[in-house]
Amino acid sequence: MKKITLIFAALVFTTLTTHADTLGIALGSYDVDGSHGAADFRLDYEYDTSVWLQDLKPWLGAEATTDGSLWLGGGLLYDWQFAETWHLKPGLGVGYYSRGSSDLDLGHPIEFRSQLELAKEINAQNSLGLAVSHLSNADLDKENPGVEVLSVYWHYRF
Repeated sequence: MKKITLIFAALVFTTLTTHADTLGIALGSYDVDGSHGAADFRLDYEYDTSVWLQDLKPWLGAEATTDGSLWLGGGLLYDWQFAETWHLKPGLGVGYYSRGSSDLDLGHPIEFRSQLELAKEINAQNSLGLAVSHLSNADLDKENPGVEVLSVYWHYRF
């Protein structure tokens, strides 16, 4: 029984020490294809815990623009490592949106964020990525212009 306990403790310790959540910081262009452009800043936290499927991971995020709009939310992303140091990360989330002083009205305080990111590992802890995302209320309101954002990400795995 003592050996089983020691083996179990070693497995738990190994799992805890190899756990690697990721912090993402991004700078981007808000409304990249429209006339309401602003700088976009993001802070995302990706959990290294898969849900339902391997590599399907939860994330939380905050997004703010220079014109005062704010989005806070979370969702799921799929982290597909398709080559030794390359990842493709499609994701979908939902959150609260505040227009701030922006003249772009997205129509509803609930906004969905879909995103596709291509990321390259620089080393074991750092990666850089390029992401395209779309914010939309998915027709929760008759006003639903949506907005596209192009971002450069730096991810730090810890």
